[in-house]
Amino acid sequence: MQVRLATLDDAEEIRAIYNKEVVGSTVNFDLVPRSLEDQRIWLVQHSGAHPAVVAVSGSSVIGFASLSPYRLRPAYATTAEDSVYVHSEHRGRGVGKVLLGHILGLAEQGGFHSVMARIVGGHDASIALHCSAGFRIVGTEREVGRKFGRWLDVALLQYMVPTRPHDRTVRAVEGSEPSR
Repeated sequence: MQVRLATLDDAEEIRAIYNKEVVGSTVNFDLVPRSLEDQRIWLVQHSGAHPAVVAVSGSSVIGFASLSPYRLRPAYATTAEDSVYVHSEHRGRGVGKVLLGHILGLAEQGGFHSVMARIVGGHDASIALHCSAGFRIVGTEREVGRKFGRWLDVALLQYMVPTRPHDRTVRAVEGSEPSR
């Protein structure tokens, strides 16, 4: 398995993985499958500071992960939200763990301070995956989504990106060591 930045050529395979979850599960809150054009637009939006990566086995995309803006207001600029999706035939083989580790490395390289995960309540595998990577559960949003006639909770998890040596030097000079 290889992990690399996603390209527009990956749009159809990413879309197939994503849309299977849209129509068959509550792991995301979309109600309408993405068109190919929607997926291409999403990929363009995830080609800069908020990247998307794919896991490839042979010539097939078997999963993808991304960073997205957490909120649109400027004070949130150093916080991102992650997403990880693995093709159903490749789950339980460590693909999600590799994708999540890779995207967290990109968050560190990109200068992010925090990464948030919003996971539908009861999705124990995704919550466990995130906790194994260093995320901590920081809250629950009660009944904030409705899909398939059910109210859905969202678990909110947070990962504090390791501070780089340069950041520690800048904070020391500014007189404000981080409190963690």
